[in-house]
Amino acid sequence: MNDTTLVLDTGAAGGPRLARPQRSWLLADIGGTNARFGWLVEGTHQVSHVVTLPVARFSGPAAAAQAYLADLALHLGAAYQSPRAAAFAVATAVGADEVALTNSGWRFSRQGTQQQLALDALVVLNDFEALALALPRLQPTQLRLIGSNSIGSAGASPAAHRPAARAVIGPGTGLGVAGIVPTAQGWVPVPGEGGHASLSAGDDFESALLAAVRQVHAHVSAERLLSGIGLPVLQRAVAAVLGQPVVALTAEEIVERGLARQDAVCDRTIDAFCALLGSFAGNVALVLGARGGVYIGGGIVPRLGERFFESRFRERFEAKGRFQDYLRAIPTALITDTLAALTGAAVALEQSGH
Repeated sequence: MNDTTLVLDTGAAGGPRLARPQRSWLLADIGGTNARFGWLVEGTHQVSHVVTLPVARFSGPAAAAQAYLADLALHLGAAYQSPRAAAFAVATAVGADEVALTNSGWRFSRQGTQQQLALDALVVLNDFEALALALPRLQPTQLRLIGSNSIGSAGASPAAHRPAARAVIGPGTGLGVAGIVPTAQGWVPVPGEGGHASLSAGDDFESALLAAVRQVHAHVSAERLLSGIGLPVLQRAVAAVLGQPVVALTAEEIVERGLARQDAVCDRTIDAFCALLGSFAGNVALVLGARGGVYIGGGIVPRLGERFFESRFRERFEAKGRFQDYLRAIPTALITDTLAALTGAAVALEQSGH
């Protein structure tokens, strides 16, 4: 998709005149490991020219964006027009002008980055706030159901008589959590740092796991175990509880060995990961009243493939005692569209009026 489209308009004398080119937006989804950039033409909803760049290769988002835009200009040629507005979804809490990524070395000034990129406007928001903003626009083709409950055409439960709050949870490099609630003015995101809430055990084995982790970390958050940085911690705890030797492995190696079922500790680690994630997702659903659905994003769960859908995730999601029926009625789904956060960033830019 070209970023500039020339259209004919009719002047006062009835003759054709050339209208202004359609403007384009720069979008970014910036995590601890990768930064994904995309391009959106004004008046459309289709993100195009998506490129993923490793965070470690660049000093900050401005340098990465400049590299992306330079390549895009070469690709589009005369059709290229510098973006006047951008939205960056970042994997950290967003407040003051200074933004520091939680799981990478990137730190940047919003105002300084806007000036470096010569933008009229730069919207910076939490990456899971962006993912939450995308939820109402998701179609069934962008989702895969977890469990037996249905999800309707816009991601909402068809059984709901009115729009209901929704939540999104994403185990990636870290663990993102956010929600979105319906209001008279439209959907409003609820950003937060739920991944750093304390993790709870659902059985004696998990209690032993958390006790083992507490020998090293005084606070055991959900992110401490349910993330790319957390999988090795979980694997070491599983080895300790099972009385097996601890083998230092990366998250990728743990997943590979666990899925192959050739390593008993990694195999049990995958099982524990899915069960703990289900329990945590159920807690988030209760806290937010997310009757419209709980959605799973991030990069880890898709790598688990069928193993995840055969796991205890949904069983543990519903295992909340007297509120089991409440949870049973809430649909859960995996977001299969890797561009969803970019779509949410575009929604944030739309809402900002730029």
